[in-house]
This record gives sequence, structure tokens and C-alpha cells, in this order.
Amino acid sequence: MKDVSSDARTVNLILLGPPGAGKGTQARMLMDRFGLVQLSTGDLLRGAVSTGTEAGLAAKAVMERGALVSDEIVLAVLRERLDQSDVAAGTILDGFPRTAAQAEALDTLLAERGQKIDAVISLEVDDDAMIARVSGRYTCATCGEGYHDSFKQPATDGVCDKCGGSEMKRRADDNAETVRTRLEAYHADTAPLIDYYAARGTLTAIPAMGGIGDIAERMTAIVSPLTTA
Repeated sequence: MKDVSSDARTVNLILLGPPGAGKGTQARMLMDRFGLVQLSTGDLLRGAVSTGTEAGLAAKAVMERGALVSDEIVLAVLRERLDQSDVAAGTILDGFPRTAAQAEALDTLLAERGQKIDAVISLEVDDDAMIARVSGRYTCATCGEGYHDSFKQPATDGVCDKCGGSEMKRRADDNAETVRTRLEAYHADTAPLIDYYAARGTLTAIPAMGGIGDIAERMTAIVSPLTTA
């Protein structure tokens, strides 16, 4: 049930956290409660390309050459997406920004719309415990709902609670060695971004090794006051 009132304002969030920290699960819960829309860079680009928008055509030309899409094109795609009515309540940005330069460009884009990044929530993990967590996760092949061997099993073994699907899958790279490498890369790549938002007073760190419900309560406590501020 969406907790969105008539006087609610647009709220823009960024969720940070390494693979397996629970960003996807927590984003879905925030979407359901506050009517926010999760915007991932990959989905934004694919959507713009498929609909043939001006920015989408520019992205398509770059992608067909096998090159990386520039920050300018990503921002143009994001600008187009923010014009759509379904994001009126706000967004959860996923995968962008990744650098301080991108964060500055995003600030400028939002300021043009009278908006800003209202909160950056960093899900903090213990690396060794995270390796154990990621190694045990799997998803529903039909709807993508996430599960885990120890922390979150479906009510009926092998049957998705959300859609009733019976096919589950695991990522081939969810093994200890690969996960450790990804964690090291995450910490190195994200450190400047954490510093950027910490300096602006918008960063809140939340321990992400607890229960899903406890983490969700902490996140709700951060987001709820923003919706009517």
C-alpha cells in the first residue's frame, strides 16, 4: 500500500551498498510504501532505446559501436524519464551516479527541476559475512524475487511467495572468490561518492547485516519525514 498523501513532495533517493547488501529488496519495499520508482541505468538506457527517444537514439548509436555511453547521454536519458508522470512521487536511483563528477552533474539536472537528492542511504556490510550471504542467495526465475538458503526462504519450498513460480536460479558468479573481488572493487569505486554526499549532509549509513524488517524500519524512518517536508 502506497503511503503517499496529497501534500507529498517528490523525493529522490540513492541507495549504496555492495552486491548482496539487500538494495533490491529494500528498494522494492520503499517503492510499495511510498510510491517511488526505481531507476537503474541499464533499464533507463534500454527503455529509451526501445521507445526511440532523442537521447535513446544517441545511446543506441554508441552502444552499437560497442562503446561506453557518456555521462551526457545518461543524463539526457534520465532527464527524459523524469518528465514522465509515474515518477511524480520520487525516484530511487540505482547505478548512477558512480563518481563525484556524475554526482555533481546529477545535482545540476535535479536543480533545474527544483529538486535535489534528498537522502543517500549506504547499506554497510561486514565483508566476510557478506561472502556467506551472497553465496546462499537465489531468485525466482519468473519475477526476480530474491531468496536465501538461510535468511529468506519461500513459505513453500521451491514456490515463489510473490508470483507462485516454481523455477529458481542462482548466479554463476555467486561464489566466495568472485564475491570478495567484487566487494574490494565496490569499496574502492564508491569511496569518493560516499565522501561527496557525506560532505553535503545527505548520507546515512545503516548496518545491513540484520533482518530485512529491521533494515526496512530504519529506511522508512529516514524516508517518511522527507515525503511531507
